[in-house]
Amino acid sequence: MKILIIGGVAGGATAATRLRRLSEENEVIIFEKGEYVSFANCGLPYYISGTIENRDSLLLQTPESLNERYRLDVRVFSEVVKIDVANKQVHVRHLKTNEEYIESYDKLLLSPGAEPIRPPFEGINSDKIFTLRNVPDVDKIVEKSLAAKSFVVVGGGFIGLEVAENLIEAGKQVKIIELSNQVMAPVDYDIASFVHEKSAEKGLELLLEVGVQKFQDHGEQIEVFLNNGTSIMTDAVVLAIGVKPETQLAKDAGLTIGATGGILVNKFLQTSQPDIYAVGDAIEVEHYIHKQKVLIPLAWPANRQGRIVADNIVKGNQYQYSGSLGSSILKFFELSIASTGLNEKLLKRNNIPYKTAIVTRGHHAGYYPGAKNMVLKLIFDDNGKIFGAQAVGEKGIDKRIDVIATAIKGNLSVYDLQEIEITYAPPYNSAKDVVNIAGYTAGNMLDDALKMINYDVMEDYIKENNAVLLDVRTASEFAKGHIQGAMNIPVDDLRDNFSSLDKSRIYVVYCQVGLRGYLAYKILENNGFNVVNLNGGYHIWSKVKPTVLP
Repeated sequence: MKILIIGGVAGGATAATRLRRLSEENEVIIFEKGEYVSFANCGLPYYISGTIENRDSLLLQTPESLNERYRLDVRVFSEVVKIDVANKQVHVRHLKTNEEYIESYDKLLLSPGAEPIRPPFEGINSDKIFTLRNVPDVDKIVEKSLAAKSFVVVGGGFIGLEVAENLIEAGKQVKIIELSNQVMAPVDYDIASFVHEKSAEKGLELLLEVGVQKFQDHGEQIEVFLNNGTSIMTDAVVLAIGVKPETQLAKDAGLTIGATGGILVNKFLQTSQPDIYAVGDAIEVEHYIHKQKVLIPLAWPANRQGRIVADNIVKGNQYQYSGSLGSSILKFFELSIASTGLNEKLLKRNNIPYKTAIVTRGHHAGYYPGAKNMVLKLIFDDNGKIFGAQAVGEKGIDKRIDVIATAIKGNLSVYDLQEIEITYAPPYNSAKDVVNIAGYTAGNMLDDALKMINYDVMEDYIKENNAVLLDVRTASEFAKGHIQGAMNIPVDDLRDNFSSLDKSRIYVVYCQVGLRGYLAYKILENNGFNVVNLNGGYHIWSKVKPTVLP
């Protein structure tokens, strides 16, 4: 069997090596437009700062190594310009010699990836504007950074934040322009607010809710004009607005394109032509939770899909792709920010009812030196089905989100999170892990043992119900900062102050991160008071609200 693969990174390279492991007899040819195959594109930003010192370490395989070990025919600088579906052929142009030729196929795999979005702004073709997708792109940015002192990064997603971080680490002045009210779209505003705070701490200026109108060169610099009437003069610009699937080849071949703009595939990852498969950033997939079609340009789905396609080509269509959760993580200076599943924004957009529980705990036992607080946000429905989770902190973030992502794939509920046995020793954990605590909190909410209110509706709730805001932290904590209108009774003094409280009123209680607020909630509830607890406590409130009282 003759198998052609278009695109030699991630899904394409994974499929090719899997095909060879499954059979020595099949002829496998990879076509790659660029100079490099199987490179670590997720590692590219770290070469900008020198965190990854050796450029060659980004090159996971070469055409020569793939041929030597796997007997794969890898053709770089080779662009497939046409797919002839009727005759099962592809037309190939060598970009160095401009020579064109035809190759036939029995099976064809499309893995073209996605390309950076470049809106048709005036001045967009300036040589001072860069994108980051491949090794030549990062070479250009590194070369420019040798002389440039200032950069503007357009877009606050994963690539934008990673590029900005590494430019800061390289000693550059950096501004990020982001059209939304937050960076890092996969997480909600409350979690993203930690990134906003860290940006300010590191001297990275975030310009939120503002967009680009045009660019204009001025000698060695470029002016970025914004839609708020201002402009920024800088040495260079990195566009990181997002990516779009590379589907032109598929469109020209008559393959069906889905509603999201990605190539439509079935459960076996076949396109509308049964002998043509597609994987990676170019395809639309079904989200594992709400079953809607989405674009998820991440490395794990691409690699998983590549393996499935190889198996289906060799063994027949036996293996189905079960959908993507979109699990992702970002290192941002000392912070790690991770998410899996659906966030609040998507649930609201799809009119799906949900609840959230936010817990804050140390990543290991507090009495053991070096414990770092982490914030874990669990999102679920009235039946305990887990919709997603987000977490932020300096240590242990990947472990907790990985556990919850596994729980979702295993169809576990929030009650099951209470039962997960997570390894414990003081340097690694607490006896009750933050995942267990999140499960307990969610379970209490579902069992009506705890009424929670979120920061974004609390003020309206207090006004509508003439409720009393009660801060149960210590007097010294209250003096350092509190929510406007709050009265202060430390949790340990509550029982001695019942006479100053009114059982006809509703009390909204909060502490720093949630534990004392929960204890205060139970004390008040068990003594006949009507009470609700602020989700996430003052810790979250102080991050998301522009002002708090000293």
